[in-house]
Amino acid sequence: MKCRLCDSIAVISLPRHNSAFCRNHFVEFFQKQVKRAIKSYRMLNKTDRILVCVSGGKDSLTLWHILNEFGYNTTGLYINLGIGEYSEKSLEKAEAFAKRLNKELIVVDFAEEYTDIKALARFADRTDCSTCGVVKRYFFNRVAIEKGFDAVATGHNLDDEAARLLGNILRWQVDLVQKQSPVLDNEEGLKKKVKPLFRLTEQEIATYAFLNRIDYLREECPMSKGTTSLVYKEALNRIELESPGTKHFFYFQFLERKKDVFKHLKEDKKGVLSFCERCGTPCSGEYCAFCRLTDYLSKSAQTPCEHA
Repeated sequence: MKCRLCDSIAVISLPRHNSAFCRNHFVEFFQKQVKRAIKSYRMLNKTDRILVCVSGGKDSLTLWHILNEFGYNTTGLYINLGIGEYSEKSLEKAEAFAKRLNKELIVVDFAEEYTDIKALARFADRTDCSTCGVVKRYFFNRVAIEKGFDAVATGHNLDDEAARLLGNILRWQVDLVQKQSPVLDNEEGLKKKVKPLFRLTEQEIATYAFLNRIDYLREECPMSKGTTSLVYKEALNRIELESPGTKHFFYFQFLERKKDVFKHLKEDKKGVLSFCERCGTPCSGEYCAFCRLTDYLSKSAQTPCEHA
């Protein structure tokens, strides 16, 4: 198999683009996709201070790498959730990559300050992944505000976004579908959040990471096993095998048409936004989701032991 643009041996086949590329032309393709994502949604400026959320996996480290290649002013953020050996290994990968880039890595030790994420999920009677999401979003925003960053960048890819869209549609979560976007702009108390890799698949990101010798943690998070998001990804992957380009068409047609689809909902007000009485985070009630979650820790400490 040869590169579509030259006679060199291709390193990757991209059926959704009816293409195959050699190393150099694939890296060029990859960079163009990220630049297009940033430009089309006005995600970032070269003067911005960008907080890159890293987990030690391929997506986040690749994001940090390419933003650094483009000359953006970046700092990494790692949140230790206390997932045993997995968290230890992922932190090592994040620290080693920060050293390679000669960039600062901010580490938030949630597990030490509060508890490990599985314990919190158990106390709150929530799934591990939903609990993790609340904690991560809270600290992404909190650190960005406290440290004066202009934007928060995450490594969400096309597979992630298409699976999320499918899940929200299957559950008819119209409010979540309406909000889904590669960019969430600044609001009072909330920093801008961007997803520069949304045009690229997991396979393409893994290939870029390999070609650029990015040493990432290859293990899947043990808490993600059996989650519905993986079921949706697998379903989309099976369709993609039979009909290449399905994920691309599904998600990008949504982005193109959602303004027209949801324009009749613009005037639908779902309550006045308030601010958490404890931490000041914007929320729809008295307390934000994070503070409601961590309340379960104090409640569990007050519960007498069954065997006392």
